[in-house]
Amino acid sequence: MTSSTPNSELTNQLSTFEKDILEGLETTPKKLSSKYFYDDEGSKLFQAIMNLPEYYLTRSEYEIFESHKQNFYQQFSKDTKAFNLIELGAGDGLKTQVLLSHFVEQNTSFSYRPIDISAEALHQLKMRFNKTIPSLDFEGIEGEYFEALAKLKTNSLQNEKVRNIVLFLGSNIGNFGNEQSLNFLTQLAQNLRKDDYLLLGFDLKKHPQIIKMAYDDANGVTKAFNINLLKRINRELDGNFNVEKFDFYSTYIPETGEVRSYIVSAAKQEVFLKKLNTTIQFEWGETIHTEISRKYSASDMKEITNEAGFEFIESYTDCKGYFMDMLLRVK
Repeated sequence: MTSSTPNSELTNQLSTFEKDILEGLETTPKKLSSKYFYDDEGSKLFQAIMNLPEYYLTRSEYEIFESHKQNFYQQFSKDTKAFNLIELGAGDGLKTQVLLSHFVEQNTSFSYRPIDISAEALHQLKMRFNKTIPSLDFEGIEGEYFEALAKLKTNSLQNEKVRNIVLFLGSNIGNFGNEQSLNFLTQLAQNLRKDDYLLLGFDLKKHPQIIKMAYDDANGVTKAFNINLLKRINRELDGNFNVEKFDFYSTYIPETGEVRSYIVSAAKQEVFLKKLNTTIQFEWGETIHTEISRKYSASDMKEITNEAGFEFIESYTDCKGYFMDMLLRVK
């Protein structure tokens, strides 16, 4: 419930971020998109999460890349002399660097096009690779995933002699619901050419406690990551969220493979968003749903990607069988 709302003229002038925040906080139950986690501070906090002992995902995929980098090279360069490596949601590039360094050592003709919502993350990535792989052909693209699909249509990425290889790693696909993930993958396939590749990372279903600990760490970094979204709203919408009066809760549902994360109001309270001239009411214990992190079986993912327009080539797992990268080709 809101005690005051913006007038229609103001609403028409709102940015996508402002509209999404307003709609999410006014709906019942409340929700906010996880894509807005990644301002500069949020990106730093996520880097910290990836280094947590409970958060196995990054280490597992890093192991896959170290173990199979030559296999990736052979697959990516098969029947072509050059390729574009296009990474959606590049982050800090820690894992991708394993592949990039190996490809450069092989004197492979390729370009690297990382795409990230955070300009700061792209800047840090460029600075890192300038030092570690100075000969890398690097061009960062700032934007959301679906903006990235539009970038794939540009002439620079549509040279018929150059294969496009999209990297969608780190279980990013798990942040979508089932219908959303199918729609996203379908649009991705439609924006690529026949025989272009997708390397898709996803977290495998496993013991529920292992998964739950990864998304609710003992040091509270994941909580800070979620609460930082309220700080962003305060800063960008001139809000007055008292972050001390909000908590974090996460749960895992084995039947659906979903980790669900929430910000929880620790008191009956109201928050005023001055830029939107809107007051948001919170009941004690009321939640804001922030994220779904879905886990899959290999057969689940084969079925989804096949329906989306990809054919299966190979899959790779870490030694514990926690995580999988699946190589797919556009039909």
